[in-house]
Amino acid sequence: MERKVKVAAVSYLNTKPLLYGFREHPILRNMELTVDYPAKIAGQLIDGTVDVGLVPVAIIPKLKESHIISDFCIGAESPVASVCLFSEVPLQEIKRIYLDYQSRTSVALLKVLVREYWKLDVELVETAGEYEGLIKGSDAGLVIGDRALRQRLISPFIYDLAEHWIRFTSLPFVFAAWVSNKPLPVEFIQQFNDANAIGMNNIPAIVAENAYPAYDLTVYYTQNISYRLTPSKRQGLQRFLSYLQ
Repeated sequence: MERKVKVAAVSYLNTKPLLYGFREHPILRNMELTVDYPAKIAGQLIDGTVDVGLVPVAIIPKLKESHIISDFCIGAESPVASVCLFSEVPLQEIKRIYLDYQSRTSVALLKVLVREYWKLDVELVETAGEYEGLIKGSDAGLVIGDRALRQRLISPFIYDLAEHWIRFTSLPFVFAAWVSNKPLPVEFIQQFNDANAIGMNNIPAIVAENAYPAYDLTVYYTQNISYRLTPSKRQGLQRFLSYLQ
């Protein structure tokens, strides 16, 4: 391969098991890896500055061309813990929801649940920076990623978006997948998959490297996040994309 494949991944704790195997892997000779937050990587994949991204699945319809290139994803078959609506009051008393600027998929999922499942009449407010401090009274907030794991220690009411999607559809949810905006060589994809799989067998080492007092990462990596892109997850993904049409 003449040019290195440009790969971008999310910098959250939940991606550590997927990225772990890339460190020593021969595939690094053929790729450049950068990390950022989800919405930013989504933009890079759309404008073509990267070739592959671990991206929020809500952007798939925005790509001219898209290929899911890995058997691994950031998914959930039970409560995910790190994508939640946080509130001081029960769901039906919420008047306003602040939306997390870092993720498109979680915001899109929240909107589906608000409209189709919870049937709430609420004001949705975009944010551009810190907003967790605004989660007070009847104002709730959608918080994702590592910040959500910390917010769990603060908010009395926690509505886990994966858990509610599963109740609503009886299907698992895919938050992010490895998507390329062009066809890639089969050999590269195989190596890429192999590298992803290494972390799955090294969870204790990954937990040991990432001291995180706010939440038990062994539980997070083995019970909350479900990394394999199974047929039922693909079905859940198709159902979710159908709501975005």
